[in-house]
Amino acid sequence: MYKLKASEFRPRHFKLEVADRVATITLNRPERKNPLTFDSYAELRDTFHRFQYVDDVRVVVLTGEGGNFCSGGDVHDIIGPLVGLPMDGLLTFTRMTGGLVKEMRQCPQPIIAAVDGVSAGAGAILPMACDLRYGTTKTKTAFLFVRVGLAGCDMGACAILPRLIGHGRASELLYTGRAMTAEEGLAWGYFNELVPADALQGKAREMALTLANGPAFAHFMTKKCLHQEWNQSIEQALETEAEAQAICMQTRDFGRAYHAFVAKQTPVFQGD
Repeated sequence: MYKLKASEFRPRHFKLEVADRVATITLNRPERKNPLTFDSYAELRDTFHRFQYVDDVRVVVLTGEGGNFCSGGDVHDIIGPLVGLPMDGLLTFTRMTGGLVKEMRQCPQPIIAAVDGVSAGAGAILPMACDLRYGTTKTKTAFLFVRVGLAGCDMGACAILPRLIGHGRASELLYTGRAMTAEEGLAWGYFNELVPADALQGKAREMALTLANGPAFAHFMTKKCLHQEWNQSIEQALETEAEAQAICMQTRDFGRAYHAFVAKQTPVFQGD
């Protein structure tokens, strides 16, 4: 079956670079701290959807340009127009933004967020929806919806954030809209690691290459199970994992690992 090439994607509202089976998405409106627009929301959603059909990407890195990650929805391009929309238009928008998170979670490739500076509103949701998060001491993460008169239940925040940092901590952030400091994010398990700002991209790429050189199909299956088992009982989860692992045992990478072990060599995974 024909596979798409992510290296051939030509997004208009962010940068996309592919190298060594790693796709790097960079939000690139640094003069305004990389805000999102109606068009960039939709293009991000569609891009993550298309990743399931590519054969040249095993890991995705999501980052921002100019010392900030993302300031959220653009005040002039999004917030202003929403004030005057009827309910059907508002639902179209909120379902579209939720669709972006859905596509990120269903995208088979692990997604790594490299977060520096401002990460606010929808710009905090995007790293939350990733699989791994690296920050800097300058990173400030704010789910600030309440500050504009909205509920904290936006784009899956009430479902995902408590699973990452605990119900009480998530409740405080969502009720108050205050910024979570980088140190809090690390202590609470939101960030995997904090690194100096000039080392952030290198750290994200180092981990991305580690995953890209691993057993890709097995990584895809791990992500699928991590997502799918949120709503399963332990008995259902055990069956899901039994089936997933049995499928992985049919891959060539499983055989490569065994033969490399016997030969006292390091396995070279091919992703099949």
